[in-house]
Amino acid sequence: MPIKYLHTMVRVKDLDASIAFYKLLGLIERRRIDHEAGRFTLVFLCPPEMADGHADVELTYNWDGDDGLPSDSRHFGHLAYTVENIYETCQFLMDNGVTINRPPREGRMAFVRSPDNISVELLQEGEPLPLAEPWQSMENIGHW
Repeated sequence: MPIKYLHTMVRVKDLDASIAFYKLLGLIERRRIDHEAGRFTLVFLCPPEMADGHADVELTYNWDGDDGLPSDSRHFGHLAYTVENIYETCQFLMDNGVTINRPPREGRMAFVRSPDNISVELLQEGEPLPLAEPWQSMENIGHW
C-alpha cells in the first residue's frame, strides 16, 4: 500500500506572528484557505524548492480563539529542516528575536521554538561545521 506525505498541522494562536516566524526559517506561503462557515484559516508553508505541495507545514488558526491548546505543546514532537550553514541561520534568527533553545554547539544541530511553542530542529546539511564560538559555549535555554 503506497503512502505519500502531505503535511504537518500545528494550531496557532497568532497567525501573523507564526507566519513571520516560519518565513524567518525560509518557508514561503504556498496556499491559504479562509473557511468562513468553520471560522478558521489554513496556511500552507513550505521550502521554496518544494512548492509542488510536499513537506508543508499547515498552520491552523481558529478565528474565535483556541483556549484548549496545551500551554507547552509537548504533545507534538518537532519539525525538522536542514540548513546550509547552521551558525549563520542561528545568528539570523537571534538577530530577529528568536531564542536559540538548544545551540549548535557541535556545528550540527539546533532547536528553536515557534510563537506557539512548536519545537523546530535545524540540522546542518552534510557534515557538521567546525566548532566555533559563541555556539560551543552557549547553554540551553528553556525546553527544546
